[in-house]
Amino acid sequence: MNKTVNINLANTIFHIDEEAYNKLRRYLEAIKRSFAGTPGSDEILSDIEARISELFYEKMENDRQVITQKEVDEVVAIMGQPEDYMIDEDIFEDEPKPKAKASGRVKKLYRDIDSKYIGGVCSGLEHYLGLDALWIRLIFIFLAVFTGFGFIAYILLWILVPEAATTSQKLDMTGEAVNISNIERKVKEGFDDVADKVKNVDYGEMGKKVKSSGRTFFDTIGDIIMFLFKVAGKFIGILLIIIGAATLIGLFVGLFTVGILDIVHIPGVDFYDMVNSTEAPVWLVSLLTFLAIGIPFFFLLYLGLKILVTNLKSIGNIAKFSLLGLWLIALIGIIILGVKQASAHAYTGSISERQELHFDTVVDTMEIKMRSNELYEIQDNIGINGMAVTYNEAGDRLLISDDILFDIKKAEDSVASVKIRKDANGSSFNEARERAGNIQYGFALAGNAIVMDDFITTDIANKVRDQEVRATLYIPEGQVIKFDTGVKGHIGRSTKNDQNLYRSRITDYIWVMGKDGELKCQDCPEGLRGDDSDSGRGRIIINEDGVDINLNDEQDSFEMKIDEDGVKIKAKENN
Repeated sequence: MNKTVNINLANTIFHIDEEAYNKLRRYLEAIKRSFAGTPGSDEILSDIEARISELFYEKMENDRQVITQKEVDEVVAIMGQPEDYMIDEDIFEDEPKPKAKASGRVKKLYRDIDSKYIGGVCSGLEHYLGLDALWIRLIFIFLAVFTGFGFIAYILLWILVPEAATTSQKLDMTGEAVNISNIERKVKEGFDDVADKVKNVDYGEMGKKVKSSGRTFFDTIGDIIMFLFKVAGKFIGILLIIIGAATLIGLFVGLFTVGILDIVHIPGVDFYDMVNSTEAPVWLVSLLTFLAIGIPFFFLLYLGLKILVTNLKSIGNIAKFSLLGLWLIALIGIIILGVKQASAHAYTGSISERQELHFDTVVDTMEIKMRSNELYEIQDNIGINGMAVTYNEAGDRLLISDDILFDIKKAEDSVASVKIRKDANGSSFNEARERAGNIQYGFALAGNAIVMDDFITTDIANKVRDQEVRATLYIPEGQVIKFDTGVKGHIGRSTKNDQNLYRSRITDYIWVMGKDGELKCQDCPEGLRGDDSDSGRGRIIINEDGVDINLNDEQDSFEMKIDEDGVKIKAKENN
C-alpha cells in the first residue's frame, strides 16, 4: 500500500504516490539549482512546470488516476535532465550556431503575436505551412479585394486560433520539442530581444507614443470583436444549458412516471397495450427513449457549461465512450422496435360471411335499425385510431370501436341477405386474417326489422390494427325499406338513391328497391334534390387548363384558374 499526496502543478491538482512525488520534487529542485542566477529563471521554471503538468494530464485516463513513478520517468525522459544541456556556452560564442534539427513533432496552429501586424494570423500560418508570411498576407489581401472571403477568413482565424502566449505554445507553433533545453533557449531569446530593444529605443519617440496611445488601432478593434463574440458565446452557452436541462428533466420525469405506472399497473397505461406489437414492456421503451434523446442533450448541456465555465473539468474519455455506446445501443433498439411496430400494419386481411334473412312473417316494410350496448359506450375523447378500452360483464378487457358501415344493394333473387366483411391489419397475411376473424360483431331479426350492432369488439391481445366491419344488405326488388334514426352515420357511399341525397339524409324518408338497384323515394317532397352526386351529373376537373366545376347538367359551369397571375373565374355555357 503506497501513500498518496495531492500536488498543485501549474494550477492543476494531481494525485501522486509518495515515491513518485519525492522523485519529481528532486527533479524540479535540480532544475531550479541549474537555473540559479540565470536571467528569466522564474519564467523558465514556470514554463517547465506547465509542460510537465500538460504531459501528466495527457497520460491520465481519468481525474482520479494516481501518478506513479512510471509516469514521472516518462516525463523526465521527454523533458531531459539538467546535466544534458548544462555547458559553458561562452566557450563556443565565436563559433557559428548550428541549425536546429527537425524534431519530428507535429506543429500546432497558433497566432504569432511577436511578429504580428494585425492579429498574428499570417505569421502563425508561416510557421504552420512553411510559407513566407509575405505571400500569405498577399493571398489574404487578394481574396479580400476580389471575393471578400479573405476578410471573413482572417476574422474567423483571428477569433478561433489561439495566440502563442506561453513558451510551450511557441515551441509547439514551430514544431520544436518542448523540453528543458528549448524552453531555456526560448526564454533567453525573449530576454535578448528585450535587451536589444531597450538599447536601441528612442526614448523621446517612445514617450510620444505612450502619451498618444499605448495600444494599436488593430488591437482595439480586435478586443471589441473578441468581446462581442464572447458575449454571444456566453448567451449561446446559457441557451444550450436551458435547452439541455429542460429536456433532461422532462425525459427524467417521463421515464419514471411512465415506467412506474406500468410496473404498479396504474390505469392509464392501457393505451400502450392497445398499440404495442413488439411485446416490449413500456419501461424498456421509456428507458431506450430516455437514452436515445437524453444523451445528446446531456452533451448539449455539457457544451453549454464548457462555454460558460472555462476551467470546467472533463468528464473523461471512459465516460464519453460509455455514453456513446449506450446511445448507439438505445438508438439501435428503438429502430428495431420501430420497424417491428410498423410491420404490424404491413398486410390487410379480410374474413367474409353471408347469411340469408328469413323473417317469421311476410314483411311489407323492412325496418333497418342499429343497437348499442350501454356497457360499450365509446367516448370521443379517449382511444387510439377510433378504438377504446372497455370491460365486459366478466371484467375482461376488450377493445371496442364503432367503425361500421353498411350499403344497400339489390338482391339477385327474392330472398334478402346480409354479407359481413371483417378487416384487420397484421405483420403477415395469415396474421391479419386471424385478427379479422377475432372481431366480434352481430345482428338479429326482430319482427319486421333487422337490428345490427353499432359496435365491434375484440380481445385487447389483438391490439389496435385498424379493425373494421363493412356490411352489405341485399334487398329484393320492390321491397319497401324504412331506416331508424340510429342508422345515420353508418350508411356507406355505395348506397344510391334517385334523389341524390347525402347518405345521412336517407334516413328521413321511406324507400323501395328499384329494378336498377337504386333506392326510390316514396315520400320525398316534390323538387327535393341532393347537393352531392354519385351519378356523374356533377364533376370537378383539374388539369393544365385550370379547374372546371360543373354543378349539374341543367346549370352553367364555370372555369376557375389558379396560377402565378392570381385567380381567374369565367362562366361557360354547356353545349
